[in-house]
Amino acid sequence: MPQERTEVQVRAGAEDDLEALTDLYNHFIRETAITFDTAAFTAEQRRPWLHSHPEDGPHRLLVARDDRFVGRRGILGYATSSPFRAKPAYATSVEVSVYCAPGATGRGVGSLLYRSLFDALAAEDVHRAYAGIALPNEASVRLHERFGFAHVGTYREVGRKFGRYWDVAWYEKELGER
Repeated sequence: MPQERTEVQVRAGAEDDLEALTDLYNHFIRETAITFDTAAFTAEQRRPWLHSHPEDGPHRLLVARDDRFVGRRGILGYATSSPFRAKPAYATSVEVSVYCAPGATGRGVGSLLYRSLFDALAAEDVHRAYAGIALPNEASVRLHERFGFAHVGTYREVGRKFGRYWDVAWYEKELGER
């Protein structure tokens, strides 16, 4: 009998994902300088973040799942597009990010998530995407460059975490003419 193969699925993040998404993000808070958050969150504290990314519109949360991946309830990673800045003139710009679970890196999950995110954003009134990358992070730099992002500048020693200062490189991608 042939073995049934489960494919990685990308879908909008849902309430049922909140605990696993929080656990995944907390890993990056505790173990890396990828995010400048310094204290872990509870799922309840992350609920407003989840709800700020509806299934449609320019501010999205996409989740990559594979039921064969036991850790974090099958969640391999997630990608988001969020407001770039709060002022109204920035409404057609988004900040994007992608997080892949430990054990899910190097398998194309980040590329799959970004491809799905940018496909969804193509139908939205979004002109530019921005990504901040805490340095060093060659894998993230390569991913963003592969998706057409260009380096536009680096903030030197802009964040302090784990007792040291970190640079953040900023990347920009044109999403469409409006």
